[in-house]
Amino acid sequence: MPTLTGRRTFLATGLSMVAASTVKAASAPPEPPSTVSSPPRSWSGRAPTAFLPDPDVISLDPSFKDLLFPNTPIQRVLTGGGWLEGPTWLGEARILLLSDTIRSQQYRLIPPAESGEGSLSVFRQESYHSNGNTLDTQGRIITCEHDMRRVIRWEHDGSCSVIADSFNGKPLNSPNDVIVNPLDNSIWFTDPAYGDTLIEGHPDSPGNGANPTGKLRWTLGTEVPVQFAGHARQAVHIFRVDGQNGQIKAVLSPEDVPSPNGLCFSPDQKIFYATGTVSGSSQSGTQRVIYAFDMVDGLPRNRRVFCSFMLENHNMIPDGIRADVFGNLWCGASGPFGLAGVLCYNPAGKLIGWIRLPFGCSNLTFGGPKRNELYMCCGSQMFRLLLETQGAGLS
Repeated sequence: MPTLTGRRTFLATGLSMVAASTVKAASAPPEPPSTVSSPPRSWSGRAPTAFLPDPDVISLDPSFKDLLFPNTPIQRVLTGGGWLEGPTWLGEARILLLSDTIRSQQYRLIPPAESGEGSLSVFRQESYHSNGNTLDTQGRIITCEHDMRRVIRWEHDGSCSVIADSFNGKPLNSPNDVIVNPLDNSIWFTDPAYGDTLIEGHPDSPGNGANPTGKLRWTLGTEVPVQFAGHARQAVHIFRVDGQNGQIKAVLSPEDVPSPNGLCFSPDQKIFYATGTVSGSSQSGTQRVIYAFDMVDGLPRNRRVFCSFMLENHNMIPDGIRADVFGNLWCGASGPFGLAGVLCYNPAGKLIGWIRLPFGCSNLTFGGPKRNELYMCCGSQMFRLLLETQGAGLS
């Protein structure tokens, strides 16, 4: 995700950030209806029968209809967050874990059986501005922390293990999204500099990155002065942590994936995908795209552009991505009002479907007991759509 003034401006298009200190209950005052549908729809509850099939679930190719259940609408299951990220389904507990990067908390959401909002409670009171979450093959939670600039794992006994917090002797930038390769238990994460702000983490040291004038006190309000010492932004990479010895390796460089954000594997783990969020220079010729790599001996090789991420002549901003069991790629998209939501690509990189949402979508995941419920984080709100496909990954 790009800087606060870049990515957040796009992601928050049409979105009023909610300043309440607690998440609103389902009985909160009604909000003005969205204008992305005609007639305008209300997100306060289940869509009227006349809206089925949902007009905001749009098939751009006949094959997309095979993935849909036409008798269910998009549902809003959560409102009143700060900025929601990193949704991960915990199958044993049947709850959704998610991060609130602004409030520095993690939540547990018990989804509603049908319409209305789910039951929300605090999972971790202080999450150090966590972002991405996932599960490993043993069911342990792995979390990216912006504030501590590290990737951690919560063990079954409740202890915390640091997976990665530095590379080549330098602190990480702000780990963003994380996944696990079930073939070798390796942990993969992106490390852009999107969380080096006062709102989502802590600034860089004076004269660096988000603190060019040196006026921001980057060590203020912490009990861990060593971790929060003067950090300077380092080159942005995608990292792999070995599942056996814990060794961290930079597998993709800024030239391979400029400004990396979301990442995932194909269902058979033979293809690795990563999103490039910020437009590159004219010299590099890069744009906001999804890249694909062949997995060769456990490492990504043979880079190519999987899709250009264009919608109605707009280069949308890709964010979190997840694959379903058929190899389709579902990706959060932000951009002009009325275009934002989720884009679905088939394994060949063809855009086949579009879930139109009132706000830009950052992260998403498949959940529910059958893993056929698509949960979509959109700023302070979360939406759900029941599908006739299932998620392929661990989270």
